[in-house]
Amino acid sequence: MEEIVRAENLTKTFTLSKKQQRIERAEIARRVAVDGLNFSAYRGEIYGLLGPNGAGKTTTLRMLATLIRPDSGDAFLAGHSVVKEAGKVRDVVGFLTSDLKLEGFFTPDYLFDFFGAMHGVDKATLARRKKELFERFGIDKFAEVRVKNLSTGMLQKVSLVISIVHDPEVVIFDEPTNGLDVITAKVVTDFLTELKGMGKSILLSTHIFSLVEKLCDRVGIIIDGKLAYEGMLSEIDDLESRFFGLYRSIKGEEV
Repeated sequence: MEEIVRAENLTKTFTLSKKQQRIERAEIARRVAVDGLNFSAYRGEIYGLLGPNGAGKTTTLRMLATLIRPDSGDAFLAGHSVVKEAGKVRDVVGFLTSDLKLEGFFTPDYLFDFFGAMHGVDKATLARRKKELFERFGIDKFAEVRVKNLSTGMLQKVSLVISIVHDPEVVIFDEPTNGLDVITAKVVTDFLTELKGMGKSILLSTHIFSLVEKLCDRVGIIIDGKLAYEGMLSEIDDLESRFFGLYRSIKGEEV
């Protein structure tokens, strides 16, 4: 199998504000979000990064998407370093997160063209992809509606198509079904399967066992910023039991 994503000793530490320290009852102002993380994902597969809230999943994906820089370590997407070749990484990756904020004044039509131009997509290709994706997700009926007037589900669909406007090799989704109704969630998960069928490489983070079991070829379990386990879904009899067994052994807590 061809390796498409490789994380090598990724580490990221954040400084907590005094308010955060009080809320989290932390004795020190530094928190290690990702701690020497190593894993690989392969072309044409869906790789799930599974872990509880605060495990470091989002921080990891943001480093892979070059939104934040690792303190140490590196990662390579389609052979490009996130540390030394951030621009080339952005050319081959699409990143979708529920935290994506789109300016409410603009329309889906305008935003698609704007982000397409940012990625250097030629006008003919951009028009073709807009037609295909807008029709596929039912955005065509809302193309001229301002973002601030769209439903949560439609906004997620707009965010999705914008994230893949440049037809990237690697698609990264942070909690892809978070906050979505069941209909929109199914549209998104079905599309992930379609992308895999097109030869794309999908990397997603989630805390939902059933989503990993339904979609993923392989899973990496992340706890306290470290990879606790990595393997094929077909080789795991009971993912939930495997996860909680690892969690208890690492945290020393009853669940």
